Amino acid sequence: MPLPDAVPLVIEGDREYLNRRQLEDYKQHREEVLEWLWTVGKDPERSEGYSKSVTRNMAYRLSKIYRWVWEREDRYTTEITREHADSYLREIAGKDWKNSNKSQYLKALKRLFKWKIHELGGSPWEPEITFYPSSEEYQPQDYLTLEERKRLREASLEYGAVPSYGNLTPSERSRWKAHIAQRLEKPKENVSKVDWERVNSWKVPSLVATSLDAGLRPVEVERAVTSWVDIQNHVLRIPKDESSKNRDNWIVSLREQTARSLKMWLDERENYAKYDGADALWLTRRKNPYQSESLNYLLSQLCDEAGIDTTNRKVSWYSIRHSTGTYMTHFEDLGAAKAQLRHKSERTTLKYDNAPVEERRDALDKMG
Repeated sequence: MPLPDAVPLVIEGDREYLNRRQLEDYKQHREEVLEWLWTVGKDPERSEGYSKSVTRNMAYRLSKIYRWVWEREDRYTTEITREHADSYLREIAGKDWKNSNKSQYLKALKRLFKWKIHELGGSPWEPEITFYPSSEEYQPQDYLTLEERKRLREASLEYGAVPSYGNLTPSERSRWKAHIAQRLEKPKENVSKVDWERVNSWKVPSLVATSLDAGLRPVEVERAVTSWVDIQNHVLRIPKDESSKNRDNWIVSLREQTARSLKMWLDERENYAKYDGADALWLTRRKNPYQSESLNYLLSQLCDEAGIDTTNRKVSWYSIRHSTGTYMTHFEDLGAAKAQLRHKSERTTLKYDNAPVEERRDALDKMG
């Protein structure tokens, strides 16, 4: 399985240190390491690799570590020793970074040595320093309240919608055609009634509704395929090979309304050439799978549309997942939340075992 284009072999900063021959040697080395991590690195015995986003992040972090070694040694090398690794950890230990960030560099180094042991027969490395995120860093991001979830769902139905073609005057129709032409990146004179319906798509409503119900992680939105959807039984069937952080098949409940929006989208999806031969459930306008950046941008747009104030809040696509966990725990129990969010351990679900803010406010009103 070839390395995804999104995973860079050479970072721009690397080139400043390398001549042409060193650059070719470095690219070959990086390809060996990153392809191994991508294809089998997570579990070599099962030939299970890391996700694209994890592999991409490792590519950037390892690049920074290599450049640090080149500066320290005042020479080019692809050999990262145990002494290099411990020295690098000692240096970043004194930096004003969050421990969660420092721990990511520790993980990158551990995975590099895992490759060395598996492919080169290297000896194990036990790091001198370990970083543990603080309890504050472990807290989930701000979640959406029940009212905000409702407004987000409604905003997805409004997002990008245009008025009915037949209800507009000629001058209004002309202005909206210009708007649609810009969105679809085509000449105004080529905008048809089909294009008019196309911009009133069910893609975003189905994506938002499914994420609200299933608490989809960004990587699960990226991996979602049409075969996951079981309209008749109102569920997603996520196979173990695609279940993020899990090794079991998952059956995830959906609201009847969500199943209807998915049916509308699947019927509509058949009309788009960019999905020909592809099983991805949702693609961006640029024909790419959704990832954290594009999902967070979409959420920001929807929050603006819904009038959801995100000032002084840590809101991302994970906020949808955290709200699903919080309210599933509150209205049902930890077991229901564990199953719906696809957690391996109930301990992971415990962070959602809190009274939602609305309930706490009601308690304060009763206390007077």
